[in-house]
Amino acid sequence: MTEKAIQDYYPDDIAVCYGCGRHNPVGLGIKTYWDGSEGTCRFTPRDDHLAYPGVIYGGLIACLVDCHSIGTAVAAAHDAEGRDPETGLLILFFTARLEIDYIAPTPAGTELFLAARVEEAGPRKSVISCTVHANDVLCAKARIVAVRKRD
Repeated sequence: MTEKAIQDYYPDDIAVCYGCGRHNPVGLGIKTYWDGSEGTCRFTPRDDHLAYPGVIYGGLIACLVDCHSIGTAVAAAHDAEGRDPETGLLILFFTARLEIDYIAPTPAGTELFLAARVEEAGPRKSVISCTVHANDVLCAKARIVAVRKRD
């Protein structure tokens, strides 16, 4: 696994995403770490991420899944093509579809663990599956269709 998150390689001019942009001062700061087969992310929601007392807002979960899954698609594409993101020639993806099933309420006050895998990869499209766990309880699972930006 790399010590640097894939989002740390995003070019400065596009690193403004609310979810994962390192240049967004009020953003979430989502980080995806790739180990060659799976992207992982850890995130602890803040008190202002509540839907109601004790439960995290579902929109936040969707945002985490979206940015983490796209980060996984980016990292996996670099790996598959033998390209080093350090070169600055980053492969980028956009979300074309996000399907999410909320399995259990996501509790506040605990770190969330996201795991994403590439289920299908083609020249223009990748399909990513992602799960969200809190305290080893599955809270959400998702499927994301990521479309590659033309180079």
